[in-house]
Order: sequence, then C-alpha cells, then structure tokens
Amino acid sequence: MTQLRTSIFTREELICLSDLEFDYINPYDSTARINRLVIPEFVIQGFLCLLFLLTGCWFMCLITAPLVYYHTQLYMKRKHLVDVTEIFNLLNAEKKYRMIKLAYYLILFFIVIYRLVSSSVIALLEGDDEAVDTGIL
Repeated sequence: MTQLRTSIFTREELICLSDLEFDYINPYDSTARINRLVIPEFVIQGFLCLLFLLTGCWFMCLITAPLVYYHTQLYMKRKHLVDVTEIFNLLNAEKKYRMIKLAYYLILFFIVIYRLVSSSVIALLEGDDEAVDTGIL
C-alpha cells in the first residue's frame, strides 16, 4: 500500500508540472503543491526500504535502496525542493525525472504484487496451514 502511495504522490507532482506547462496554474501554487509532497514521499520510500530490510526481503531491499540513497543525497544537498524562480527553466527535466520515478514505482508495485500472489499460490498448493491459520493469506 505504501508503494502505491508513493506512485500517487509522483503522479500528483506530474499533474502539477503539466498544469504549469499549459498555464493552468501559477508557478507559486505548483511548487507549493509539489514541495508539500516531496518529504512524505522520501519518508515513505525510506520506511518501505527499512521494512524490507527488517523482514528479510533482501531482493526488494536491494531494489529500493538506490532510490533511498538518491533521495538522501538530494535532501543532504538541499536540492529536493522545486524553486519557484527556476521552475520554468527546469520544467522538462523535472517532468522527465518524475516520469522515470513513476515508472520505477509502478515496476516495484507489480513486483510486490507478483511476489504476493506467487507466495500465496505456493502456500496453498503445498498445504501450508500455518500461513492460512495466521491470516496471512
């Protein structure tokens, strides 16, 4: 569910940038809306990576770790927020960055769904009553 939320945040950022490009919204409102979503997105992505690490899902942790590292670097360099005065100069780059991030989040979402379904099917086929009794499935 958290993976879906991060993709929704990125989608909202893309919508704000598209609205700005077609002059439906002013630059101040657009950057305020985008900047409001950046920190929660970073926190959710970091929490998700930590959750994968603590639960022993090493593959998923290794897939999400580069993005967490990149977000950390952006935050440390203070380049995570969109500047109102530079938004038109960086509009295409920001849209491209968020499109790549959205594709990344959607791929991760489908990997999680695939792994959930495959583990459920395997547990049901092998007769793993413990997983069914605990409510995991």
